[in-house]
Amino acid sequence: MSYYFAIIGTLDNPLFEYEFGTAKQGGDGIARFAEQARHMNQFIVHSSLDIVEEVQWGSGQMYLKCIDRYYNNYVSCFMTGGNVKFLLLHAPSTPSTNTTRASTSIAANPTSPQTEEAIKQFFGEVYENWVKTIMNPFYNVNAEVKSPIFRSRVVAAGKKYL
Repeated sequence: MSYYFAIIGTLDNPLFEYEFGTAKQGGDGIARFAEQARHMNQFIVHSSLDIVEEVQWGSGQMYLKCIDRYYNNYVSCFMTGGNVKFLLLHAPSTPSTNTTRASTSIAANPTSPQTEEAIKQFFGEVYENWVKTIMNPFYNVNAEVKSPIFRSRVVAAGKKYL
């Protein structure tokens, strides 16, 4: 499965972006988005912001689960207390037909409870690191996060859960 993770600020500006692939079940961690559709990732994520604004007031949850679908791409959302949005675009890989295990893997079922739980844990760990980053007295609100430490921790969370 391929992932595109974005943190969107309160002014709907991107604060952080990262593209990666699954590291589970023999994955190499490289995103496998189609080359002609790769430029659409930002568009898909930002177009789902309208749905986030509708859904966020309906539930008191921070994790909004899978909120949008665009063809074979799914968007999951996590809202922080400061109205910063964590959006994860995930595109399932095409499962192989010669094994039955592919049908139960996280990569084959983007809306399964196992996938939702893995994404929730990923968001939880990224949120913990996000809070540590924005508590830095030198961080400006709605400024792009350029910290290599934050990026490496997002990478580690992606490898650990997705």
